[in-house]
Amino acid sequence: SFQLDNPERGFSLKSEGPLDMRMDQEDLVSAKDLINSLNERQIDEILKEYGEERWHKRIARHLVSRRPIETNQQLNEIILKAIPRGRAWQKIHPATRTFQAFRIAVNRELEAIEEALEKAIGFLSPEGRICVIAFHSLEDRIVKVKFRDWAKAGVVQLITKKPLQSGDNEINGN
Repeated sequence: SFQLDNPERGFSLKSEGPLDMRMDQEDLVSAKDLINSLNERQIDEILKEYGEERWHKRIARHLVSRRPIETNQQLNEIILKAIPRGRAWQKIHPATRTFQAFRIAVNRELEAIEEALEKAIGFLSPEGRICVIAFHSLEDRIVKVKFRDWAKAGVVQLITKKPLQSGDNEINGN
């Protein structure tokens, strides 16, 4: 949960917990492991590629210089200090993209989407349909490219050229 505790810097994450982010607790690598063991360039790449974070270099530098980082709260505070004061609060919490980036990296989410699509096409009956719900641009891009490639190869026929989006009535109803 987010709670306003410093109006000058925006919101901060109030829930304290271990820096984990694994969807499967049997996986060996947690967010804490990545943040505390990768070099600055590797962290920078994760933030840029998976978080599409504008301040990826600054955040990576701050993370490496403030190790060890053990908790969600510590990570949040470091991110808030890394982002220039006037830029901290935009439409989303300043730490959102960084948390997203490490969650995607830890769980190998983008690789899982590609694998799931490959398996799904194998189960598709003639005249069958596949519908994919993407929650952010990284997922959306993978799905679009995969379906475009399949259409060019004659594996599938695209029903719509652009993704379908909810209308105002559906959004309000939800």
